[in-house]
Amino acid sequence: MDRFLQGVADFSAWLWGIPLITMLLISGLYMTVKLGFFQFRYFGYIVGQTFGSVFKKPKGEGTVTPFQALTSALSSTIGAANIVGVPAAIMFGGPGAVFWMWVIALIGMALKFAESVLAVEYREKNSMGEFVGGPMYYMTKGLNMKWLGIWFSFALMIELIPSIMVQGNSIATTVQATFNIPLLWTGIATAVLVSIVVFGGIKRIGKVTEIFVPFMALIYVGGAIVILLMNVSAVPEFFMLIFSNAFSPAPVMGGFAGAAIVEVIRWGFARGLYSNEAGLGTAPIAHAAAMTDHPVRQGFWAVIGVVVDTLIVCTATAFVILSSGVWTEDGAMENSSALTSLAFESYFGQFGAVLVTISLIFFVLSTILVVVFYGAKQAEFLFGTKASYGMQVVYILAVVLGAVGAAEVIWGFLDIMLAAILIPNVIAILLLSKKVKALTTEFFTSDKYYIKDQREKQRNKAKKAATADR
Repeated sequence: MDRFLQGVADFSAWLWGIPLITMLLISGLYMTVKLGFFQFRYFGYIVGQTFGSVFKKPKGEGTVTPFQALTSALSSTIGAANIVGVPAAIMFGGPGAVFWMWVIALIGMALKFAESVLAVEYREKNSMGEFVGGPMYYMTKGLNMKWLGIWFSFALMIELIPSIMVQGNSIATTVQATFNIPLLWTGIATAVLVSIVVFGGIKRIGKVTEIFVPFMALIYVGGAIVILLMNVSAVPEFFMLIFSNAFSPAPVMGGFAGAAIVEVIRWGFARGLYSNEAGLGTAPIAHAAAMTDHPVRQGFWAVIGVVVDTLIVCTATAFVILSSGVWTEDGAMENSSALTSLAFESYFGQFGAVLVTISLIFFVLSTILVVVFYGAKQAEFLFGTKASYGMQVVYILAVVLGAVGAAEVIWGFLDIMLAAILIPNVIAILLLSKKVKALTTEFFTSDKYYIKDQREKQRNKAKKAATADR
């Protein structure tokens, strides 16, 4: 049995190495070129249409606001990968891995934009009047390949059971280590909290996450900003360290064993993709429910999701670790998962360790909230609305079972199951790339959308100038 599990782990490591990284890199580059490098050309406009419109009335129809859809999607992506994944990338790939995390984030924006645009374009209303969508819908309606939609939906529904178990175990062991509370108690408490929210549907999830996500991100990133202000002189050195190691082998430094250039790139790409989930097909399920007047406008929110998750939260983690120097200390390689906690502790003492622990608990809890919703939507697509409630019960039980360690035997299969979801979704995005291109062109050339927004902007500028002259 041990030999079999080791074989599974080895195959999983190989699959999530060169094969899948190459596939995501090429498909991301292809979509970036096909869409005319829109994420760079229109970045200012995208920020204005997302963060700049948070307090404005949403345009078009939908079930939740665009901001609620974004925070729901971010609940899934901002998680343990931001706290544990970044130090792993640094320890196994060197500081230069952070640069490649940024690169794959910028390229991955095109994939995340495309899948979210398709999710809105092919969404539909369910029996409760809620908008539902995602890869299973655009595979069925856009490609006329219902069998592929069923494959994706069933694979995701099943994959989320052990995934939720792992999340449940993560939160329970963290609470036990910090507050000495038994695993089972934490598991039950988490299950009750999750139940209260998820059984209220996407509207309640949206209302919770729009408060929860900014709050938890502010606590964590706020702590990193305080460290930045305490240590402003380290900023140039931080960027020098990253850029100097991005294109050359990372040298041995104290507890850091060094890394070949291939490893620098591989670890940066792998952790970046794992963090923002571009191409995985999960975030579009949340974005499909958003109020919007055009699929492309909601796609902008998906782009901002990558900015927040990888370019802001992951970079904050990297700065704290690299500026503190904990990554070069003896034993750092063997204890990479604890580096973020040790780095914050080096600046804030015991309070720093508690801050990271509380952040991790919030991050994981919010992830469980949204992935339960994702799984329920798969059951709804496959078997109808009633089946979604049954699946939610299964996921709630998985939280408790995972908390006490019941998923340990199947943890090795998680990445393989994720690949079974990612591969068909990326293929679907590429096959529907002409549709994404047509919708993007329509948005930027039609008088109803981009051109109208630009005219309004010019009118507002003229009004402000006239008022100032008076």
